[in-house]
Amino acid sequence: MRTDHEIADGYVAWRRAKDTPDEESLFWAFEEMCTVVAVEPERALRVIAQVLERDDTARVVEILAAGPLEDLLSGHGPQMIDAIESEARRNPKFAFLLGGVWQSDIDAGVWRRVELVRVRSGWDGNP
Repeated sequence: MRTDHEIADGYVAWRRAKDTPDEESLFWAFEEMCTVVAVEPERALRVIAQVLERDDTARVVEILAAGPLEDLLSGHGPQMIDAIESEARRNPKFAFLLGGVWQSDIDAGVWRRVELVRVRSGWDGNP
């Protein structure tokens, strides 16, 4: 498995390459992110934050929120919500990122906490 920085850099490059000939060759980054989210939730949060730090454009934010962050909350929400709230308090961009998450199968108690972060951050419903 690659380093956090390699995954973050690759994920940004993969998303920027959407609909180009390079997209397929960078798909490894998407797969690595999925694996990290599934089996290493603490690490996944770090990598998600690094991706956001590298690129906070709509093209990256929309897939980062509705993909890895939403999956992290769905699969590990009760375990990770304290750290996610902490990151959102520390980083306004991360709080904004939570605005792009859909409830899906996120635990109801976790979802209430996500919504509170959104309210506190001034999220207006437009990711």
